[in-house]
Amino acid sequence: MTTTTATAPAYTGEPDSAAEILARAGALAPVLRERAAEIERNRTLPADVVDLLRGTGVFRMCSGREWGGPELTSMDQTRVVEKLAYGDASAAWCAVIGANTGLIANFLDQDIVKEVYPRQDMVTAGVLAPAGHAERVPGGFRLSGRWSFGSGIDHSDWVNSGAFVFEDGKPYASPDGSNPHESRQFLVSRADVETLDNWDTTGLCGTGSRDYTITDVFVPENHTFTFYEPRGRISPLSQPESFMRALCGVPLGVARAALDHAREIATTRVDRMTGTAWSDSFRVQVTIAECEADFNATRNGVYAAMTRQWEVLEAGGTLTTEERAASPLAWLHAFRTARSIVNRLYDLLQTWSINRSSPMDRWLRDTATMCQNLTAQDVVLESVGAYLLGGRPKFRISLGITT
Repeated sequence: MTTTTATAPAYTGEPDSAAEILARAGALAPVLRERAAEIERNRTLPADVVDLLRGTGVFRMCSGREWGGPELTSMDQTRVVEKLAYGDASAAWCAVIGANTGLIANFLDQDIVKEVYPRQDMVTAGVLAPAGHAERVPGGFRLSGRWSFGSGIDHSDWVNSGAFVFEDGKPYASPDGSNPHESRQFLVSRADVETLDNWDTTGLCGTGSRDYTITDVFVPENHTFTFYEPRGRISPLSQPESFMRALCGVPLGVARAALDHAREIATTRVDRMTGTAWSDSFRVQVTIAECEADFNATRNGVYAAMTRQWEVLEAGGTLTTEERAASPLAWLHAFRTARSIVNRLYDLLQTWSINRSSPMDRWLRDTATMCQNLTAQDVVLESVGAYLLGGRPKFRISLGITT
């Protein structure tokens, strides 16, 4: 293990409040920053880093109160993720994935939640896209397939995968006629999953988001679910897109880290050609101010949309068209704005950015890679635009729409 100047905090007991989890995440951030190069080289999170994340309480932060969890709001979840991403994007990305375990519990048969998740800090990884083939058999399904981008799968306890349902080799239609070819989510023990060593990417290298395969594994009926049918207590966290909300904390945390890094450099550097302090340079002043303005507006947009959504759902109300559209647009804007901020700061710092030892190099690659995630793609704009114009969104789950 790499020797670091930042000391990993030691904790006892489970954190049971947003304030405590947020404080632990903030204390871990400098350790993650020190370990970032190692995490990247490893191409997956080192086991002790996973343990450090678990110690913050991040993996249990979405767990409901009925299961003994702290049940953080989406806003607090995102703040925790920002703190972790300030240290390392890959660690924060895996933290979000692991934290979604508590959200999945809202959609499982409630009689088996304690059996599947005897602890609130267990990790579920996997891919929601229906890339698999699930054949109906007595008592459940036989699942096979190959899925891409299994972030955090190496340290997971369970693997959740989307698949289309078949019966006697033919597409299975939902009995209520709502879907001509039904798809579901299937929960499988990590021991029944094979991974492929094919995660060698531009950025987010430490997430270990490798492909994985499942071959003819029996999945009981009660280990399947759909995000369109909550089976637990109805709450703001039992909505179809609840698992997508906090991910935007990763680009926000990285952008904040890059801004602070650039400001620190700007207060200590002198232009060798002119002898002018960087802090007195028009170019530096304007770039820093523009990036701060973009960051503040983007972050405030995320939390405004998220807070309004939470308030309406918590009160049992119905979101307006504009309120429902605001959240996926804010997520997408956070990803794209973070990439823009990092790109501009990378150019601002010039040759102080280009070495692998510079965090700007990693942030440039990490933000470029995370913007390839579905939540930052044009399909979100297409879907929200269709919804605002009265049409049927292609990516309806991003809007929390069930029909």
